[in-house]
Amino acid sequence: MSDASILNQKLVDQLKRDGHIRSAPVEAVFRAVPRHLFLPDTPLEQVYSDQAIITKRGEAGAPISSSSQPAIMAIMLEQLDLQRGQRVLEIGAGTGYNAALIAHIVGAVGKVVAIDIDAEIVENAREHLRAAGVENVRVICGDGGLGYADTAPYDRIILTVGAWDIVPAWIEQLQAGGRLVLPLALRGGVQKSIAFEKRDDYLASLSVRDCGFMTLRGAFAATQNAVQLRPDPALRLTVDDSVLVNSDTLYRLLTEGGKDWNTGIELTGREIFGGLNLWLALKEATYCRLEAIGEMAKRGLVPRLFGGMDKYCATNGVLGDASLSVLVRPPDHGEEDGENSTRFELFVRQFGADDALAQRLVSQIRAWDAAGRPSSERLRVRAYPREATPALLNPEFMIEKTWTRLAIEWVQE
Repeated sequence: MSDASILNQKLVDQLKRDGHIRSAPVEAVFRAVPRHLFLPDTPLEQVYSDQAIITKRGEAGAPISSSSQPAIMAIMLEQLDLQRGQRVLEIGAGTGYNAALIAHIVGAVGKVVAIDIDAEIVENAREHLRAAGVENVRVICGDGGLGYADTAPYDRIILTVGAWDIVPAWIEQLQAGGRLVLPLALRGGVQKSIAFEKRDDYLASLSVRDCGFMTLRGAFAATQNAVQLRPDPALRLTVDDSVLVNSDTLYRLLTEGGKDWNTGIELTGREIFGGLNLWLALKEATYCRLEAIGEMAKRGLVPRLFGGMDKYCATNGVLGDASLSVLVRPPDHGEEDGENSTRFELFVRQFGADDALAQRLVSQIRAWDAAGRPSSERLRVRAYPREATPALLNPEFMIEKTWTRLAIEWVQE
């Protein structure tokens, strides 16, 4: 057995132990399709680790394409529930590896189309698929927001890029009863991988999982607002596009320092990522994400909730008219652990004079705890056309998008 094969089998074993691979077809395809053929210039140890690998950056150095983390690839393939002979559209070709996995499951009688807006990415994916001997994948250069009508309808559509909304073309090109799996932005940068089933006049979620993806490019790109806080583009605040941000005021507040409030709640980073952030995003219209990259992270302006202080740190919170309150770890808490499983006491840091905003955030955290710490797995989402009458939907939460209304609720376990 080659070194690559040994490393691949160990990775698959790990994905099974961690619960990301749950079915025999998904396990078989991960064992059968070698990832290194799609990352020919990457060391094998990195290829067969459970991490995303950046494959292309834009002019400003920000990543614009990658080979996704194997864990989330497995999770989304499980959500997709592929069957032999199905027709599948993948939006976001990447290296071609995910399309190869899909093609292996649907078999020679199936049909897979992968579409990407970037001509270089498309050509590289084609080369990788040829090298791997995968013949039943067609890679198209085009705007994935339009889908690909030439070979529609599809039994399954999957996005490997984050989407701000569900574009009408994807729904139109999906068979009745078919599945759409996509990383969908809910509010303030919170993404969830949602598996939808197409019903008569709406989409109904079958499962919701945690994720984090680069966003869709092209005419249907995300409308979320990543605001640069002076003086450096490596310091930014992400909010929904409708939220007004005074970058000069926020930068001044950060440099003046803040006041900490103890929530009295102990939790893990995983519980924040998968549950608390979602709760806050649904409850607070001005929910936001604050992050610093590179040298800016070392300045300590951004309280560290996720990441390390040497190259990246980020936190989440709620924006006020002239204040900001965010989540923060205790000052003496060490670096974020890789498993996000270390418990710590959560604090809220207030920037600005508005005590009420900080106290409201503390109350929301305690309310989430009292509600049983609901997480992504308990979320149910229905996506209706924008013209649907809200009164008929009767949701716990409603999020208005460009083309859809998202009716959202938590269910009891």
